[in-house]
Amino acid sequence: MNSISNIITGAPSEANTPLAWNDRVLAAVKTMPSGGNYKTSSEAFAALERAIVTDQSGHLLLLPDQAKPNFCSEATYLIFLTVLKQLNREDLLPLTPAVVQALLVKNQEDGSGVWGRWNANGPGTARLFQELGLGRNFTSFAEAEPGDFLKIFWTEKIGAEEFGHSVIYLGSSDGNGSDDLVIFWSSNVPNGFGQKAVPKSKIKRAIFSRLENPLAISGVASLPPRDEYLAAMLRRPSSEEEAFMMVGIPR
Repeated sequence: MNSISNIITGAPSEANTPLAWNDRVLAAVKTMPSGGNYKTSSEAFAALERAIVTDQSGHLLLLPDQAKPNFCSEATYLIFLTVLKQLNREDLLPLTPAVVQALLVKNQEDGSGVWGRWNANGPGTARLFQELGLGRNFTSFAEAEPGDFLKIFWTEKIGAEEFGHSVIYLGSSDGNGSDDLVIFWSSNVPNGFGQKAVPKSKIKRAIFSRLENPLAISGVASLPPRDEYLAAMLRRPSSEEEAFMMVGIPR
């Protein structure tokens, strides 16, 4: 099985290509702490708020060691913000005060603001990518590359009754003749931050989101306060056709 270290130390993609941003995602994964215990609780949400703050100058400050306990969408959001912060540090991406404030976690409801979109049921992350033009959404494992963001659906249901997982895709490997294994990093039951592999047959649906245009994050300042589709995913189901339409995936 490939490890995250083996994937990251491979030959980097050429600069200014879409996969160069995947390299950034993988490098961000490598900086994250391990463990912390998996929980979806008020305690975990409070820990997430402590992990994403601003410094005395109003710059984005990430403290992933504070994210204990943690959960899956929290893990992938921290990776997303880590990439943005690193690009900002290298003067490749401006993060205005308005953008920084929009990225903070402040108990937003599903569908509200940036975090409320990312954390929503259904294709939350993919919907944010579609709204802002951050990158392409797709479903094919044949097109997937290490460093893609991935929403896994363990059942056919989307929305109020779904059972899903937000992860960073690391690749696939042979399952010793029985089934291919899908390898990913996230906050996983029961230990928290870390790598995991599952048989592909357990995944009923996959929506990949590839970061291709991080400069588009500047659009969060003018993002509608609430995405009604994602907000509704707390109360109702969605069809695959509707979900794909909302994230720009052709049928």
